[in-house]
Amino acid sequence: MEHRNDNPGGSPEAVDVSLREVMACFPTGVTIVSTRDHDGVPRGLTVNAFTSVSLNPPLVLVCVGRDAKSHDQIIKADGFVINVLSAEQARLAERFARYPSDGRFDGLAWDPAPSGHPVLEGSLAWLDCTAKEVISAGDHSIIIGQPNATASGTKAALVFHQGTLGSIG
Repeated sequence: MEHRNDNPGGSPEAVDVSLREVMACFPTGVTIVSTRDHDGVPRGLTVNAFTSVSLNPPLVLVCVGRDAKSHDQIIKADGFVINVLSAEQARLAERFARYPSDGRFDGLAWDPAPSGHPVLEGSLAWLDCTAKEVISAGDHSIIIGQPNATASGTKAALVFHQGTLGSIG
């Protein structure tokens, strides 16, 4: 092991820094969670906190920061699409991670999932989900969704590791 931060004394600030450093060591996939608000306007943001919860029934979760402008629109919507990004979509991940969030879909090609929520062109895979539960956890909301329609491909996946976007597969 190269670096150790035992945090003697247990200062929350030191744990925050240490947790960020540790989590940067864990490679994650990159997704864009997309929905349409009550006016039909597409909304979305880049999320790397996504995982399967259960196979029976099929459930997944995403964690969305409460300070994200798209947070409330995703929470208020009846569902969402998780777009698993391909290696060619690094710029798209950066676009959907930047502030402000207005205009993220401008000029962007997407098709409606069966629910009507956006499936981004070129995504490696997608899950069209009905929102089942929202759990408050620290500065994030954990949104549990039940996939109703899915698709997947064979391209290389976009991953995030040590603050850098790369690919695998």
